[in-house]
Amino acid sequence: MPDHNDVRPRTAVLTRGFDPSLSVGSARPAVFRSSTYVFASPEEAERAFAITGGRLQPEDGKRPDLIYSRMSHANAEILEDQIVPLEAGAREAAVFNSGMAAIMTAFFTFGRHRGTIVYTTPLYGGTTGLIRQFLEPFGMERIAVPAGDSAALDEAISSARNLCMVLLETPANPTLTMTDIERACERAARHPDRPIVMVDNTFLGPAFQHPLQLGAGLVLYSATKYLSGFSDMLAGVALASDPAVIRMIRSRRSMFGNILQPDECWMLDSRLPTVSLRMNRQSKNAQRLAEALHGHKLLSRVMYPTLFEDPEQIRIYRKQCEYPGAIFSIEFKGGKPAAFDFLRNLRTARNAVSLGGVETLTCHPKSTTHSGMTPEELAESGVTDGLVRVSVGIEDWRDLLADFEQALEAVANASKVESPTV
Repeated sequence: MPDHNDVRPRTAVLTRGFDPSLSVGSARPAVFRSSTYVFASPEEAERAFAITGGRLQPEDGKRPDLIYSRMSHANAEILEDQIVPLEAGAREAAVFNSGMAAIMTAFFTFGRHRGTIVYTTPLYGGTTGLIRQFLEPFGMERIAVPAGDSAALDEAISSARNLCMVLLETPANPTLTMTDIERACERAARHPDRPIVMVDNTFLGPAFQHPLQLGAGLVLYSATKYLSGFSDMLAGVALASDPAVIRMIRSRRSMFGNILQPDECWMLDSRLPTVSLRMNRQSKNAQRLAEALHGHKLLSRVMYPTLFEDPEQIRIYRKQCEYPGAIFSIEFKGGKPAAFDFLRNLRTARNAVSLGGVETLTCHPKSTTHSGMTPEELAESGVTDGLVRVSVGIEDWRDLLADFEQALEAVANASKVESPTV
């Protein structure tokens, strides 16, 4: 098969990694549900196991013969080839059965006993729980740094002992605070332990932010979100510019058995060509909504990149992002009661966790996705009682704005009833 390096990503995602002649001429990949694979000879079986076990290096650009679907399978290989062009700077990918599976596998690939992980906060609550409840008991030290505090992140990276990983989630979930990826990577590169820098790029990638081009060693996704886009499947992806990084991760994946199954690989692969189309529509919708809600009398703030006021946040956004994305958060002056009144009065937008789907979803992070954080972590991260996160879909933005406005009016009316004028 040609490598398709001579075409642009939007073309390569439709043509790379799939040979119709191997699928009875099918124009698109079929689903291969085999659990085990037949070898052409005993020598080929020996070679496949030697490569998979790391005892023999594969030829450049070549994969070993398939052995067993816990290790890899045809649909995973097709998906991993076709997703690479979407991530600028990537050369290899590995797919998983959830975003948390991708993060966990990366942690257990590069973490080590008595090692240190430096990470930005707030993170997705599941990632925070994984660090606290698994990495720390296994003997790793954790150093949390507020997102956007570049000086504090510099100091944490420079002073950390036995540093093996730096994890950045930018923009932060759910405050949208941004971290300077390039600066963190430069600082990590000067550390004698040469830690790998991982970036959870779920909010803006792969369309609007490209961490590998900024020096990151690994990009992680909950592919459940924008890559899939229809809130009907779970998946995770890890991508790197160094194939050796992905080979190490695939080795751990074989142990854990958390590879994405053939049917889900087939589903996700079919959606890759529309990722940029969907994300562009969602970003335009979100910007219109966020800017329309900015300054509303019931809201203390609207968190969205085009509304940043801090000069450093504006600089980071302009430096490393192509578009602002489809997530924004609003904070109610009336705290949790106002936030809950708003959520229960929405008609078009839906009250659900997750994000990145074609439908608009809203949630109250402090009581749901980030409820496992300690009071101190919540306070430091800015995840307040009144904060509501909004993931904007592809509906007509005017309908969404009307829905938000009527819900805000309901909040105002409820407030008048609860606090009547004497």
